[in-house]
Formats: sequence, structure tokens, C-alpha cells
Amino acid sequence: MKAFLLAAGHGTRLRPITDTIPKCLVPIRGVPMLDIWLDVCRRAGIEELFVNLHSKADVVRVALQQRNIGPKVQLSEEPVLLGSAGTLRHNRDWIASDPEFWVLYADVLTTFDLAQMLALHRRGQPAATIGLYRVKDPSRCGVVQFDQDNVVQEFVEKPSHPKSDWAFSGLLIGTQELLDAIPAESPLDLGFDVLPKLAGRMLAYPISDYLLDIGTLENYQSAQETWPGLANAGIST
Repeated sequence: MKAFLLAAGHGTRLRPITDTIPKCLVPIRGVPMLDIWLDVCRRAGIEELFVNLHSKADVVRVALQQRNIGPKVQLSEEPVLLGSAGTLRHNRDWIASDPEFWVLYADVLTTFDLAQMLALHRRGQPAATIGLYRVKDPSRCGVVQFDQDNVVQEFVEKPSHPKSDWAFSGLLIGTQELLDAIPAESPLDLGFDVLPKLAGRMLAYPISDYLLDIGTLENYQSAQETWPGLANAGIST
């Protein structure tokens, strides 16, 4: 199985750390985020990983040359940012006719076992399956309402009046139907431009495991204090 690891952001909210270090390489208790994701993907049976780059791309290339674990990695530098959905559309040929693939946000730190969500997806065969987690401030997130059968009824990105505290986690299983829903123009964002259109055709997977978006200095510091590491997470190897 293949996965997109979206890692092209500037990481402006993590400055001054990201003034010298790409966001995907910031360390969590001494281990770069990218190394953690390579390990997560290896444990999940992901064989090929597509990593998009923009800010400090050369630093990431050098770092990956020193790694020999995890899936085969293909790097793609975006001189102009395409957005999360734009990256998928622009590189659709890499997926070819694969019936399913992962989309993973590189600034998400989690102990979640991806195999659990994949099993739900394969049973239901939706256009996409999205991982959800509960947040304190849903107005800053992609907010989801879903029914008792885990079918997504509504997806609203950064709503002024959230109807739920369940938010998109940055973990997603996509299909050819998801790719078909992406408009032709760029830049495009999954949360704003694509996922809302797939309400009724997506499944939700609520995640109770450790999951933290390290995109802010506050959350980054919290990760240093709370991250248990994958070895303590009970993820299959």
C-alpha cells in the first residue's frame, strides 16, 4: 500500500524552531518527526511513501539519505505550494489505479495503529475514511458530524459555530473517488475544497489513542512532556 506524507508546510507557527529546521524534522524527545512517521508506516505495512517538500527541501533530502528503515520514499519538491488536495491531484499518476491509499499529515504525532482504520475502510468501501479526535477548540479545525453507522453527515472547515468537538485528525484513507472530487485548479485544500463535498460518502473513525498536532509551540512543548513513544504504544510490528 502507498501513502502520501504531506510535509511541505513552512511551519511558521513553530518559529523560531523552524527558522533552521524543516517542520517535518523537528525532534520529539530527540527523534525527528519524519523518523517517527517512517516507523509508523513500516509497522502499518506501507511499502511506498510520497513526501512533498517545499521549505528547506535540501535538508530533508540529506536527512533521508541517512535513513535505511521504513518504506521506499519518493520526494517531490513544490516550488509553489499546491495545497493538500492539489498535491494529490498533481501526483495522481503515482497512485495509478490503486483502489486505496493513505494521506498522512507530517505534523501529526500519534501512537494510533493505522491497521484498525484500514479494516473499517475495507469493510465499508467508502470514498474516504477519516480519522477523528476530540479537540478543545473545534473552531480551528475541520469539524465532523457522523451518525451511529460512522457515516460522515457533515464536514465544515474552521466553522465559526462548531456543531461538534470531533475534528479531522490528519489521517485519511483515500480512493479514486476522492481523487475524482478534487477540482482542477491549485492551490486546493482537502478540508476546505474536497472533504465537505464527500459528506454521506465518507466513514469516520474516532481515535482515542495519543494524537497531537504539533503545529504550534504550545503543542510542540506538550509533546516533549507527554509523548510515550511507539515502543510503548502497542502498535503491531
